[in-house]
Amino acid sequence: MLTKPSQIRELSREEVAQRLETLRQELFTLRFRKGTQQGLTNPLRLRTVRREIARVQTILREDARGERRLASSEKR
Repeated sequence: MLTKPSQIRELSREEVAQRLETLRQELFTLRFRKGTQQGLTNPLRLRTVRREIARVQTILREDARGERRLASSEKR
């Protein structure tokens, strides 16, 4: 579920915010499972999710600073 920055920029702000919330929920679940006896089937997924969260936050920050614009929700 690796997403390229160009694919994220095509989304509207609401979709990007929803994606960020979904990733944070997944990270919470993975950390919870790691801390309990359930264990992880794919420990590398923790790193992937953290990096994807950073990628989304960077794009949101670029949009807020006016460096790059996300797709407007009026287009859709």
